[in-house]
Amino acid sequence: MSRLKAFIFALFSLAVVAAPPVTPAHAASNLIAVLEAEIVTLDPHFTPAYISRTFGFMVFDTLFAKNAAGEIKPQMVRDYKVSPDGLIYTFTLRDGLKWHDGAPVTAADCVASLRRWGDRSALGRRILAITASVEASDVRTFVLTLKEPSALVIDSLGNTISPVAFMMPERIAKTPGDQRITEIIGSGPFVYSKADHRSGDRMILKKFADYVPRSEPADFLSGGKRVGVDTLEIRVIPDGSTAASALQTGEVDFMQYAPFDLLPLLEKNAKIKVVNFTGGNQFAGAYRINPLTKPFDDPAIRRVLWKLVDQREVIDGLGLDAKYGAPCASFFTCGTPYANDAGTEAAKNPSVEAAKAALKLTKYAGEPVIVMQASDLEAPRISAQVLAEKLKQAGFTVDLQVMDWASLLVRRTKKDGWSVYGVHAGGFDLGSPLTNGMVAFNCVDISAWHCDARLTPLLTAFAKSVSEDERKKLAYDIQAIMYDQTPAVPWGQFAQPAAYRSNLRGVIPSAIPIFWNIEK
Repeated sequence: MSRLKAFIFALFSLAVVAAPPVTPAHAASNLIAVLEAEIVTLDPHFTPAYISRTFGFMVFDTLFAKNAAGEIKPQMVRDYKVSPDGLIYTFTLRDGLKWHDGAPVTAADCVASLRRWGDRSALGRRILAITASVEASDVRTFVLTLKEPSALVIDSLGNTISPVAFMMPERIAKTPGDQRITEIIGSGPFVYSKADHRSGDRMILKKFADYVPRSEPADFLSGGKRVGVDTLEIRVIPDGSTAASALQTGEVDFMQYAPFDLLPLLEKNAKIKVVNFTGGNQFAGAYRINPLTKPFDDPAIRRVLWKLVDQREVIDGLGLDAKYGAPCASFFTCGTPYANDAGTEAAKNPSVEAAKAALKLTKYAGEPVIVMQASDLEAPRISAQVLAEKLKQAGFTVDLQVMDWASLLVRRTKKDGWSVYGVHAGGFDLGSPLTNGMVAFNCVDISAWHCDARLTPLLTAFAKSVSEDERKKLAYDIQAIMYDQTPAVPWGQFAQPAAYRSNLRGVIPSAIPIFWNIEK
């Protein structure tokens, strides 16, 4: 059965068997959402999984937060100051902050939380590596003293890169980072209701009555988090067509990922709003290349892919309208501060003919290119299929191996047995050299085994720099090396649109689902 037919059938079925509508008063106080997956891990420090990050932003809070313009603004922090030498940061918390058990939020809580987060986060580890001390000086003030100046401090504390620097009570934050917390107590705008959580079915988050929002309007993840519903009910509906049907009938209010092939139907429904995303709220795709095995152990052969990969073809292969996806030649997400055009001349005007000509100038001897194709994720599956066909047309010997995503992740940790695969990640994650996995793990044996000695001092300089202009120059130089060595090839940038009922007001457009500021 096609997805369209399945969608129509599910829609009809729901209309027949759906329970009687709830009373208007109840409907106005309960928001029902379907997210990308079931929330299984409730410890937002323990895993970098996006779904746990979403849970974290609802239940926990952060010292700083990012606004829609990408600026980092105080959140739990009332104010802060930095010493003239850039070594001492003094933070003072806002008045009225409480944990969900009623206890006041203290500086000691934040210190313990930072230490735990720093043990789990790539950015956090960089901060801790240059930290001389971090101590509470009174109930609402704590001081971070560095060994050397760094522009990373505020950016790291308010960044969206998972795991995020969420705050926890001190007793909970003392849980070792490699162990999951068992008590879910935050200070965010929603309270986790363990008694109402039914695994495989639904999770209930309740409005935190004692939450004190900032006075500013809500602005992406910053500003005043004012909750307009009594409960947030997160339903588990794994099938996208079934979830979209539930959205159509009004059984569900919000759907994080609307299926690509059902977008035209949802867009025509006057009771549904489809949300497009841009910049860091989009996903960016790339082909990750194994530089250790033939034929791609030769940089000249890797560079042939710049002549071959037509990003528009991959985006079109996803079935997306142009408004939801576009080419992006930068290694750093287009629409974010460090996107640039260094080296991109190599990727202009790709064609099979150009790739054939470039391949003939290399030492390629017919070695098989093992393309790993994930069968259970749409973007990796389609991107791999497109690449495999183009490689064949250009004269490569291709071995397309199909597997599920979990098996692919295991295979890619090995130094042989694969050549290339398609993948995508969140735009905010890929926007900086320090968080972009294609760059940040240079010479670290955990991500595609790429190592170029020229990148190491540039990454170190980027981490230490306090000048935004200097950082942009460093990002440019880093990208020039990436294009030269080709450890990966971007294949496009796209949105995974959200959809919600038109009776919701105040929805903040964000790839990270945000449920404050909404009225129903």
